[in-house]
Amino acid sequence: MSSIILYGIKNCDSVKKSCKWLDNNCINYCFHDFHKHGITKSIINEFLKNIEIERLINKRSTTWKKLSEKEKKCLFKPKIIELLLKNPTLIKRPVIKTKNKFLVGFDQKKFEELI
Repeated sequence: MSSIILYGIKNCDSVKKSCKWLDNNCINYCFHDFHKHGITKSIINEFLKNIEIERLINKRSTTWKKLSEKEKKCLFKPKIIELLLKNPTLIKRPVIKTKNKFLVGFDQKKFEELI
């Protein structure tokens, strides 16, 4: 099993860029597609333990824009866990997990630090 996990959805442009970059640099990774493999409370808890909520939530997403004002104000545990379980596309993509670090979004400089 790879020590890098890339979380996201396969039709996301940032995920595609990330996969292409990792492939071009011969870096092994495991791809966890939220649509195909789902998301669990334990994954969300791990994200929340290592990533600030404001960084994790994609407030530019269509899913975010469709939320009620009440839901948008519930950015605290356990409400955020319920919200993300119901709407995994609220998670900014990709989320990259290495042995000791989490990256959110595609950033070539930060990816280069993975090597």
